[in-house]
Amino acid sequence: MDFPRGAERRQDMKRYVIEREIPGVGAMSGDELCGAAAASNAALAEIGKDVQWQHSYTADNQTFCVYLAKDEATIRRHAELSGFPATRIHEVKAVIDPTTAG
Repeated sequence: MDFPRGAERRQDMKRYVIEREIPGVGAMSGDELCGAAAASNAALAEIGKDVQWQHSYTADNQTFCVYLAKDEATIRRHAELSGFPATRIHEVKAVIDPTTAG
């Protein structure tokens, strides 16, 4: 699996992109997003070292979250504990960017 320079990950972890259908998430205030991040962090703490949240992108009614996890079941457990749906889970097979062209 190709990961950008400087990207840290444990060897037993896979990278996932999780699509979450959350009505109105793109219009949430900074305080609301802070609360959502806190709920996610609490779930991460409960699960432990088998999952790591890297970052998320918000759109109108969706978020796209990038996680490292040992497996898809761990992603589903995080969704259950945090209260945020995992509408679709995609395992990342490779990461490309403009430097991939050489």
